[in-house]
Formats: sequence, C-alpha cells, structure tokens
Amino acid sequence: MSAPADLPFDLNALPPAVREAFAAMQAKVAGLEAQTERQDYLIAELRHALYGKRSEQLGPDERQLAFEDLETAVAEAEATRHALAERNADGKARRPPAKRNLGHLPDHLPRIEQVIEPAQKTCPCGCTDMVKIGEDRAERLDIVPARFQVIVTVRPRYACRRCDAGVVQADTPNWLIEGGLPTEGTLAHIAVSKYADHLPLYRQCQIYGRGGVDLDRSTLANWCGVAAYHLAPVVDRMLIHLKRSGRLFMDETRAPVLDPKAGKTKTGYLWAVTRDDRGWGGGDPPAVVFTYAPGRHGHHAMDILVGFDGILQVDGYTGYDALAGPKRVGGMPLTLAYCWAHSRRKLHDIYQKDGSEIAAEGLRRIAQLNKIEASVRGQSPEERQAGRQTQSAPLIADFRLWLTHQRSRISAKSRLGEKLGYIHRHWDGLQIFLTDGRVEMDTNPVENTIRPITLNRKNALFAGHDEGGRTGARMASLIETCKLNAVDPYAYMRETLTAIANRQPSSRVAHRRPHALGLTEAVKLKA
Repeated sequence: MSAPADLPFDLNALPPAVREAFAAMQAKVAGLEAQTERQDYLIAELRHALYGKRSEQLGPDERQLAFEDLETAVAEAEATRHALAERNADGKARRPPAKRNLGHLPDHLPRIEQVIEPAQKTCPCGCTDMVKIGEDRAERLDIVPARFQVIVTVRPRYACRRCDAGVVQADTPNWLIEGGLPTEGTLAHIAVSKYADHLPLYRQCQIYGRGGVDLDRSTLANWCGVAAYHLAPVVDRMLIHLKRSGRLFMDETRAPVLDPKAGKTKTGYLWAVTRDDRGWGGGDPPAVVFTYAPGRHGHHAMDILVGFDGILQVDGYTGYDALAGPKRVGGMPLTLAYCWAHSRRKLHDIYQKDGSEIAAEGLRRIAQLNKIEASVRGQSPEERQAGRQTQSAPLIADFRLWLTHQRSRISAKSRLGEKLGYIHRHWDGLQIFLTDGRVEMDTNPVENTIRPITLNRKNALFAGHDEGGRTGARMASLIETCKLNAVDPYAYMRETLTAIANRQPSSRVAHRRPHALGLTEAVKLKA
C-alpha cells in the first residue's frame, strides 16, 4: 500500500497492524461522508416537497406517497450511517437507540406478555437461589396479518331415553345470507376494504388467496350487494334527518362508471349533502349522504333536496341557481351561501399564470378574512356574528369598493375580468356569513367528505354500472359519516348487519345511523 501524498508521515513505515487500522478508519470516514451526503440530499427533497414553490408542489395524495418513500430512504441512510459510526473495534455494530413514537400504545389493545428469565438464577456464590426484586417492562407494537377462521355452528339434538316425547334442538340462527359462507363480520370487512380503504374486489381476492382462501370476485360483489341492500334504509333515514337541519352543504364530484351498452366509460356524479356544525358548537353531529346520479344537471340537486328549507352552502356552479328561484320544486326557495375559498382559487389561478398584482391584492384581502374566521371558530353563533360584524364587515365593504374599481378598469372578457366578474355575480351569497353565525365562509366541510371519493377514483373506476354507483354511494355515506364521528366503520357495519340478521324491525334498523347510536367503546375510534 502506497502512502497518500498529503500525509505528514510515511504510511509504509508503520507496522502492518497500524496500517490496517488506518485503512479501516479511512474506509469508515469515506462511508460516513457518503451517507451524510445522501441524507442531506434526501432531507432537501423532503423540505422541497413541504415548502417548495406552490407550482412545484405535489397534490395531497401524491405528497403522501412521496413522503413515505423519502422518509423510508432517510431512515435507511440514517441507520447505515449510525452503524458505520458506532462500529466497535471488533467490527460489530452497536445497537442504535430506539426512536419512540409520541405517546404510548393504546390501553384497549390486548397485551401478550413474554417473560424472559435469566439462564441461571442461582447465586454465583452457590448459597441459594436468587429472589425476584423487580422487573423491567417494554412494550412493542405487533401486527398480525388478516387471520381467517371458520365458525362451526353446532346444534346438538336431545331426546329422552325413557319415552318418545320428541327431540329438542336449538333453532337455526339467523344469518344475513342464509346458507351462505360469510359472517356479518366478513361482509363488513369486505365492504370497508373496498369503500374505505380503496381496495377493489379483485385485489381483495388476491389477498385472500395468499391466505389459502380462494374466493371469486363475483362472489364478493354479490356479498357487497346484499349488504348494501340491507343498509339502504339506514342511508334513506340519514338523508331525511339531514334535511330537517336549517343549514346544509352541497357539492358534487365525478364518479366514472362503465357503460356496458356502449362499451366505454361515462361520467356519473356523486352529489354530497353534508351537515357539519362543529364550527359553531352545534348539537347535531356531522353527517354526509351521497346520492349517485348519471349526470350533473341541476334537477338532480332539486330532487335530492325535496323537503329541505333553509340555507344551502355551495360553490358557484349554476346548477344550484334554480334552488333559489320561485319555481323550485319540493320546498320554498333556498338561500344560497357562496364559498370564499372558490373565489380565492379564481384569483390564485390568475396570479400563478400572470403574476397579476391585482389578483395578489385580492388574495391578501381574503387572507385577512380567513384570519378573522380562524379566531372565531368554535364560538357560539352569536359570538361569531358579533366578531364578524366588528372585524370582517368593514373589510367586506372595502373589498366591494376595490372590486368595483378594478372591474371598471379591466376588460370583462379578459381572464382577470372573468374572475372578478365571478366574485361580483355571487356577491350577495358571499356576504351571508356576516349576518348568520352558523354559516361558514367556505364549503370546505363538504369538500373534505368527497376527497376520499377522489382517491377511490384514482385507484379504479368508481363502479361498473349505474347501479354500482348507487351501491357505492350508500356505502360511502355510512363510512364517511362514521369517520366524521370517530366511529370505526368496520365495527359499526358489523353491529348493524348483525342486528339486521337477527330480524330487528325495519323501523329500528333505519334509525341505526352512525352518529345516532349509543355504540360500545369497541366501536369508537381511539383518539
């Protein structure tokens, strides 16, 4: 081995053992430098994903995927660097310190104790056996993959040895699918996996196959259909209950379905009706009901909202306009409260494309309003209204003057003119939140409920037929309402399907809404 030119001594003059140790140290330093450089790069990528320019940032779902891979790579690089840095003289790496998650493992999880006794409990002096004076306990989270089991129902028959009075046997238990394979828990699991965890049925079949259970996709589809049929009265009752509220949110999202006749995909829509009074501490729990429709025409909204009278919070889609008109079918004309978040997006699009200072000024003004809203969130309607009248109303009045002035200077046919015209057309509905403390500034509550639908759309078609769209809408209604109320969707569906199988009256089943049940603690999601 030749000595590097920059060393202050001749490496060849050193004893062989020292030369080997020096070479090992050089390799270690080089490895540490390489791992440090890799970590720095990965950390920079994470920071960019979090704080990079808006135009370069990923969408919410894409960002989560990027975080997963980048954080995994960072952990791998850190573990490698730590192993290099902590290597003992004998070449063995010392165990890195454990990184603990915040908090502790939930108390409701079952504990399986593993007692590890010393190999020798006799005193080294040989006098006697040692006695226990204490113990150390450490908890780790263990995950057992889906375990399949078979429920064998045995009904013994009994007869008297002395007479022929007859045979005694328990009645056949009630099952949701008579003579079928699945328990109600199995039906709940399949439905939640498809509609909450976005696992299409064919992927579930693959997972079950790895566990040695071969089930056909059409079989799972049939089971889902049976469950949806029995749960339909619950969803119908939920919508009736929501329409008794004085204020609701409504929005729609695409739900691509197959058109078997045409042999291609067509666009259906899910119309979401949401109640969320948490912003002002309302007593009614949050809930959402999805209704599938083959189109986006406004008459679908008209049909869904028959029987509702009050304030409807929506975006600027013109399909809602008829709901506020004198020819509305199914009730009195509704008051439409429009969304400031959509107005902001109009200006944000212009600012991103053109760098318009006028759009930037509009964004700054809306940001002031949002800051005030954050300060009054959770207060009573009266307190919210008072705070808005004191702080937001002057800003709204000044915004109106600014808007009028800018529209007089800008062509209505320009891109910026069109966006400002959008705000102008919806101005009356944008001011309603000032006079009613129950009204929100935006429609974010309903948009949050339809976001999982968008994720499912990315994984697969929403449905293979219009009827499948209606089934998906029912399931999504129950699952998303469970989430809004911190109820475990699987536990809720299992309990409800079991109640239906036990022949509870339909009137009682219809009232088993996720937000209305006095569910057991096992059903409640642990915070």
